[in-house]
Amino acid sequence: MFWSGLSGRRIGVGGAIVAALALVCAGPAAAQNSNKARKDYVGDEACRGCHAEKAASYEKTAHHLTSRWPGKEAILGSFAQGENIFKTANPGLYFRMDDKTDGFYETAVRAFPPVTDLRSEKMDLVIGSGRVGQTYLFWEGDKLFQLPVSYWVDLKSWGNSPGYRDGMINFERLVAPRCLECHVTFAVGIGNPQTSNRFEKTSIVPGLSCERCHGPGREHAEAEQAKLAAGRIVNPVKLSRDRQMDVCAQCHGGRRFLLGGAFSYVPGEPLDRFYRPDPANAGIQPDVHGNQVALLQMSRCYQASAEMNCSTCHDVHQPQRDIVALSERCMKCHGMEACGESAKRKEKILGRCVECHMPIQASNLVISNTNGKQTRAMVRSHWIKVYEESAMP
Repeated sequence: MFWSGLSGRRIGVGGAIVAALALVCAGPAAAQNSNKARKDYVGDEACRGCHAEKAASYEKTAHHLTSRWPGKEAILGSFAQGENIFKTANPGLYFRMDDKTDGFYETAVRAFPPVTDLRSEKMDLVIGSGRVGQTYLFWEGDKLFQLPVSYWVDLKSWGNSPGYRDGMINFERLVAPRCLECHVTFAVGIGNPQTSNRFEKTSIVPGLSCERCHGPGREHAEAEQAKLAAGRIVNPVKLSRDRQMDVCAQCHGGRRFLLGGAFSYVPGEPLDRFYRPDPANAGIQPDVHGNQVALLQMSRCYQASAEMNCSTCHDVHQPQRDIVALSERCMKCHGMEACGESAKRKEKILGRCVECHMPIQASNLVISNTNGKQTRAMVRSHWIKVYEESAMP
């Protein structure tokens, strides 16, 4: 989500004037609205007292780890000498990652003597759970930008952040509110909710909290503490299928534009009241990264069922990496004999449904070009169907 959404570059003078006017007109209203909307949110600590087991397992999930404060355990890339260097296609430029006493840094360095640090910025926020990779954000005043070097899990090394030109120095890619929405629990934006990269630093809550799916919990928490009848809280399982899908689609439903302030969506409400889909995506096959909802809805399994939704297969409260366990979800509706390969492969297909019918595919959105080689994020497709090329040997 985050990598494909960060498309901000320097804009022309005319565009800059329009953007500046939008920011002036918006003023601090967006921040005030955000603060007002958060008055009934209490944070994960209030949930942990009664739901300790779920909270403990959820802390290990990709959702919870999708953003973190920087630290040696949070940052996947190595800062060891020799391993902290990223050489670009430009022989005169490389990047150095440093672990200093006051934090972690990315520095653009001129490769020829006399060696000169061209620009150095601190890693202020880690984005990405580490399943595919990580990218890093830095502050310039109250403005938030993406750093040019990311860490790629498949490469096991540093590399250009997605969309960056190899061999160039670019510390100017702004982080818009819609980008941040899918990777942090909350941030108070300043200025235009569509385009501004200004935020109140102390307002950012990293990771995705319980209330991103369950809605504001103050009433529920206070009722529990006072041992009264259970206060109101959203249980996504009890929502209609469309509303359940909306909870996931706020981040896994493709590119959308805010209709109001960022972080204003409340689970249980129709998502279309808060966002409108990007009309440019009409007729385009959804990408495996960031639009799992649309891919699932294209699946015959989904279309033939009145109840199937994301939680049919996923328990968001715990990490899920076991392909066999996920394939068992398929067997609740499909017998092994229903598979066209069962007669030939017999028991070999047991526990392999997901490998064949939801293969891992390359994203067309999250792409890095480094030293003449292209790296694409590899993500499991949620379009459940028969693929011509089986993933099974």
